[in-house]
Amino acid sequence: MKVTDYIKAAEGRTLISFEVLPPLKGGRMEDIFTSLDPLMEFKPPFIDVTYHRQDFIYEKRESGFFEKVSVRKRPGTIGICASIMHRYGVDAVPHLICGGFTKDDTENALIDLNFLGINNVLALRGDPRKFDGKFVPEPGGNHYALDLVKQVQNMNEGKYLDSTIDDGATSDFCIGIAGYPEKHFESPNMELDLEFTKKKIEAGADYIVTQMFFDNQKYFDYVKACRAAGITVPIIPGLKPLTKRYQLNSIPRMFYINMPDGLVKEVLKCGDDKKAIKQVGIEWCSAQSKELKEFGVPCLHYYTMGDAKTITKVIEGI
Repeated sequence: MKVTDYIKAAEGRTLISFEVLPPLKGGRMEDIFTSLDPLMEFKPPFIDVTYHRQDFIYEKRESGFFEKVSVRKRPGTIGICASIMHRYGVDAVPHLICGGFTKDDTENALIDLNFLGINNVLALRGDPRKFDGKFVPEPGGNHYALDLVKQVQNMNEGKYLDSTIDDGATSDFCIGIAGYPEKHFESPNMELDLEFTKKKIEAGADYIVTQMFFDNQKYFDYVKACRAAGITVPIIPGLKPLTKRYQLNSIPRMFYINMPDGLVKEVLKCGDDKKAIKQVGIEWCSAQSKELKEFGVPCLHYYTMGDAKTITKVIEGI
């Protein structure tokens, strides 16, 4: 079932969904199940699974020189999606990214997903590699999320990269994209950011999931701006509870978002008390969730980061 179908069937009721990371290479599927099992009591209609491109590390050789080696630290997204659907009977939403994948790679992944009965995807450009100063697309790959959306939509219409395929099987993917309540860090302003978002909707995207935010007013303003720009698709807020003091600095640095003064002050009051800091984060995220639910959001989407206990406490506080 499509994400948008779940939202329509809810008839105004706020759904709850989650995002999980694949385990590091060498990890076990049981680690994902251990993280998700406690969260299934909240009856999520769908669960997102992130995709990660290959990165580079430098390994020291016997000669004393370092060699640049390509590694993919978190493989297995498609397999994890299939396992989640098999174990829980819940739809999985794999992330598709441009970085590290050719258009052929993407098409083959879409074919596999279609054969598995997975009909939801989240189309993203992806982040730059650690040692790249900016995003570098794969040769022969999609450069932007807009290009990726177009490729998925083409397959929905039976159009394949091989021009000799005249009557290709059609897919029926529901396409999600990312939204940025505080704008994408590479956009010069919100107006241009929304222009590109609208282009992705016009190309076939069906819904938006936002980057995390800690000030609900940012989300409210974003929704208002989207509607004013003619963007009418569902906009799902993405949430993550702050759990550690250093995240006051690391989250703004990594995701280019602001921390509200109220949250910063409450965390600093805790000093080095880790339990107190986590409790502040849980209560803040619960308060966010309550207000968003009252606003009538279609779904509350939690970035779990493998921390089921914290997410459970957040939802129990709603």
